[in-house]
Amino acid sequence: MCNLYTVRKSVEEVARHFGVTPPTSFPNVPAEAYPGTPGLVIREENGQRILQSMTWGFPLKLSFQTPESKPKPVNNIADLNKNMWKGLATKPQWRCLIPVTHFAEAEGRKGSKTRTWVNIKDHPIIAWGGLWRNSSEWGPVYSGAMTDSNTAIVPLHDRMPVLLLEDEWDRWLNGSFDDLLAFQEREFPNELIEMERTSELWVKPKAKA
Repeated sequence: MCNLYTVRKSVEEVARHFGVTPPTSFPNVPAEAYPGTPGLVIREENGQRILQSMTWGFPLKLSFQTPESKPKPVNNIADLNKNMWKGLATKPQWRCLIPVTHFAEAEGRKGSKTRTWVNIKDHPIIAWGGLWRNSSEWGPVYSGAMTDSNTAIVPLHDRMPVLLLEDEWDRWLNGSFDDLLAFQEREFPNELIEMERTSELWVKPKAKA
């Protein structure tokens, strides 16, 4: 699953890439997105694409949790046919594009795993197909659809984000539910995958107080 990605571009560059007007005021968005933190999202409203910040992950209270417990952010969509997602996925107003430059997977031995960053060749910004909704807990929230990994990604993980090229954005946002299922079932082209193996620890040490 995908639990870390980054956008190594400015808000203005992202807005220009997706053909939207940059917001006049914008909250701080971290360079690295983790479940439960803010991220950039492109959605449509009245035929116009909008760029805004939302929390990554749909809030979910587990049955054994107390009323005071914090919800868990469900940040990946394994199966669009499940009831939790299908009602939103069939309605274009709840679909979104998640701007991404790189997503990361953990690689190595337990306790010393490092970050391997994945990007798409010749595509400085890629769109990850997602869904969004309004929540009482965190306001607007989003989650990204997953698919089986292609051969290039399998050494890292058996699942990867549903990545969309520029000519596929409108089909994700406005196509049929079957179009979305087709994206979730397809194999993304192996030849477009590039990897950057690093010595960065997957879990960074906490700064000393």
